[in-house]
Amino acid sequence: MALRIKTDDDVVVISGKDKGKTGKVLRVDVANDRVVVSGINIRTKHVKPVPGSTEPGGIVKEEASVHVSNVALVDPKDGKPTRVRTEVRDGNKVRVAVRSGEIV
Repeated sequence: MALRIKTDDDVVVISGKDKGKTGKVLRVDVANDRVVVSGINIRTKHVKPVPGSTEPGGIVKEEASVHVSNVALVDPKDGKPTRVRTEVRDGNKVRVAVRSGEIV
C-alpha cells in the first residue's frame, strides 16, 4: 500500500507513549508500514566494542520505528494533525491537507 507520509514530513504522534510530540520523518519502511521519526520512540541499545575498531562500546540511544497509523501529518496552516488526500491540480498530482486544503 502506498503511504501518504513521506521522508522529511513533519508529523505528530497521535497515540502511544509519545502522544502529542512532533518530529520530522527520517525513514519510511513501506513494506512494514512503519516510519522513524526524530526524537520519538527512543530506545536504549547496549553495544559491545568491536576489536580492532575505533568505535567504543557503550549505551546508545536511537529512534525506533512507529507504525504509520500512530502518526498524522502536521497541517502547514495551523500546526494541528490532519489527514492527507491526493488531488490533481493544474495537471499535477499533489498531496493536500484535508483540514485546511493547503498543499503539503
